[in-house]
Amino acid sequence: MIRFGTIGTNWIVDRFIDAASKLEDFSLQAVYSRTEEKAKAFAEKHGVAQTYTSMKEMAASSDIDAVYIASPTSLHAEHAIECMKQGKHVLVEKAIASNEVEVKQMIEVAKQHNVLLMEALKTTHLPNFKVVKDHLHKIGPVRRYFASYCQYSSRYDKFNEGIVLNAFDPKFSNGSLIDIGIYCIYPMVALFGEPDNLQANAYMLSTGVDGQGSIIVNYEKMQGSVMFSKITNSYVPSEIQGEDGSIIIDSISEPTHVEIRYHDGSTEVISKEQEANAMYYEAQAFIDLIKDGKTECPINSFANSLITTSIIEQARKQIGVVFPSDQ
Repeated sequence: MIRFGTIGTNWIVDRFIDAASKLEDFSLQAVYSRTEEKAKAFAEKHGVAQTYTSMKEMAASSDIDAVYIASPTSLHAEHAIECMKQGKHVLVEKAIASNEVEVKQMIEVAKQHNVLLMEALKTTHLPNFKVVKDHLHKIGPVRRYFASYCQYSSRYDKFNEGIVLNAFDPKFSNGSLIDIGIYCIYPMVALFGEPDNLQANAYMLSTGVDGQGSIIVNYEKMQGSVMFSKITNSYVPSEIQGEDGSIIIDSISEPTHVEIRYHDGSTEVISKEQEANAMYYEAQAFIDLIKDGKTECPINSFANSLITTSIIEQARKQIGVVFPSDQ
């Protein structure tokens, strides 16, 4: 049994607990929030007795083996490092940190304390992402990767009323690129590695974060293009184009229907049934790695997290998004 503590009380933590609770080796022992009222309300909702308002106290607890971190991105590194120094395994919600410097610090602490550090990017653990990877050879030499994830945020309504919530506040390391664009970028890195160069564009909001944007990346023999937004919706699928056919992916963040369209006009549906809550698979992978004594995930590896963070950071510099943690 792996005993978990959680950091954060938002909807994504609810969803993680719902997914992980389906695993027989998962046990929720404690929750943390900065305020006692929120901590107690969240703990009561999930039937947990132990609450913390002190990060150091929870990190030092002998009743916890691992921590799921879903605090604002600007706090990921601080919270993860505190927990790992106390010997806790850490699953950190995407984006793993604000910038490369923080990610490297986190990896170093994980190695020093011999604990598992993993970025909670769910897509790459899904059966239908593995399907894409396993069938990639069928479309011949890949020439283009295209991914789109544009999801209108309800917080944008508040923004237009003059109320700036975390989603559009740079001090929390936020914006559409790091929050939404990562779902397009990480799978590309997992499939094709690090690109040679990139060009980014964005529509900037008055707070200094991007409301929407796009990136074109170049590899030696292919191109990648991604578009992302928190101020519009998009309904187009993502696609990997090869010389012999294309793989069509209904949703790059949570693929449920995947098919190959060949040049001769034939179609092959290759998708599989999978759990409705896509976080189930990352929770399963994380717990299995702990049980196997592993300190790095081969799928959401340190290299993949660093490359993805580097792409986001390069793009941020081009479009002019600066976080306080960059200083």
